[in-house]
Amino acid sequence: MNNRYILFFILGLDVVILLLQTQELSISYYEASLLYGDFSLLQVIIKASIYLFGQNDFALRFPMILFHIMSVLLLFNISKKYLNSERNRAWLILIFVLLPGVMSSALIVNNAGLVLFGLLLFVYMYENFSIKLIYPLLVAYLFIDGGFVYLFLALAVFSLYKKNKTFFFFNLVLFLVSLSQFGINTHGSPKGHFLDSIGIYAMIFTPIIFLYLFYVLYRRFLTKDIDILWFISTVVFVFSLLLSFRQRVNIEFFAPYVILALPLIAQTFEHSYRVRLNQFRKKYKLAFIIALALLFVNSSVVFFNQYLYNIVEQPKFFFSYKMHVAKELAAKLKANGINCVSSNKKMSQRLEFYGVTKCNKYILEENTLNCENNNSVTISYKNILVYSADVTKLNTN
Repeated sequence: MNNRYILFFILGLDVVILLLQTQELSISYYEASLLYGDFSLLQVIIKASIYLFGQNDFALRFPMILFHIMSVLLLFNISKKYLNSERNRAWLILIFVLLPGVMSSALIVNNAGLVLFGLLLFVYMYENFSIKLIYPLLVAYLFIDGGFVYLFLALAVFSLYKKNKTFFFFNLVLFLVSLSQFGINTHGSPKGHFLDSIGIYAMIFTPIIFLYLFYVLYRRFLTKDIDILWFISTVVFVFSLLLSFRQRVNIEFFAPYVILALPLIAQTFEHSYRVRLNQFRKKYKLAFIIALALLFVNSSVVFFNQYLYNIVEQPKFFFSYKMHVAKELAAKLKANGINCVSSNKKMSQRLEFYGVTKCNKYILEENTLNCENNNSVTISYKNILVYSADVTKLNTN
C-alpha cells in the first residue's frame, strides 16, 4: 500500500476516534472557565465554533481536533528533513498521535493544542520560507498566547549560538514583553518537585520514549549535532526542570516544546538501526515494539476510560472524572423538568453549557455514593455509580 495512503488512514482513524470520544466527555470546569472567563484568542475560536455548530460537545472540541489535524500534517512535512523514508515518517505520525500528551491536547480545550500547532507552524515556516516572514509570525505569537514566551527564550539562546545579533535582540524583546504581559510564576520556596516533573513527562511520552528522548538530546549536545528543533526542545525542557526545583510546574505548558523533538528521536533511531548488521538490530526492534505496545495500551486507557471505573475504588479521584458527569447530570435534570439549579461554582458553570442555568428554585447538593434517597440524581458508567446528588425544591412563595 502507498505510504501516503497509510498516513491518511492513520489520520482518518485518529479523527474518527477523537470524534467518538467527544460524545463521552463533558465540559470540565477549566474548559468552562476558559469559555466564560477572560478574553483570549482560544475563547474566540471556541465561541465561533459554537456559533457555527451549536452549543454542544462537538462544537466545543472541534477546534482542538482541527489544530491536531493541522499539527499532524505539519509534522509530516517537517520530518522530511530528518527521515528519508516515507514509511518511517508514517511510523513517526503513528507514534505522535498515540502519545498521551498529544491525545489529550487534541480533545481537551486548553492552550496546549494551540501552542503545539503554533510551534510546528513556526518550525515549518522557518525551514521553508524567508526569514522576513518569521518576524511578523513571532510578533503575532506575542499577542496570541502567553505559552509562546518559552519559544522566544529558546530562540534567543539559538540566536546566540548562531551569532545572529538581530534575531537575538528581536527575540529577547519579545521574551521580555511577553514576560511582562503574561508572566511566569516563580513564587514559592524550594520543595523538590523535580522527580514529580520527570514522572509527568514520562506519563506524557511513556517511559521508554521519554528515556530515549533524554538520551537523544544529550547525545546530540555532545556531538554538536544541534539545530533549531534541538534548541527549542532542550532549552524549554531544561528550563522546566530547573523551575521544578523551586516549585510545582504545569508540565502541560512545556510538553508541546519537548514533543517537537520527535523528528530528532526518529532520525537517531533510524540511523542507529541502519548502521547495524541484522543480528544486532534485535534489541532495537524489541524496544520499538515495546514502546509501540505501551502507546497502544495508554491510548486504550484513554479511549475506554469509562470501563476503568470498575476497578477504581473512589471515582472522584479517577483521572478522567473531571471530564465526566456534567452532561449526563444536565440531561437528567432537564428530563425531570429542572432547567435551573443552585450548586457549587464548578458544577454550576459546567451545567450552564448544557442549558441548566443558575437559580434559587432548586438546590443541587452532592452526597456520598452510598447515601441515596428519593430525591437523589445518580450518574453511572458501565453500571458503576460515580455520582450522586440531592435535588431539593425550595418554597419561594
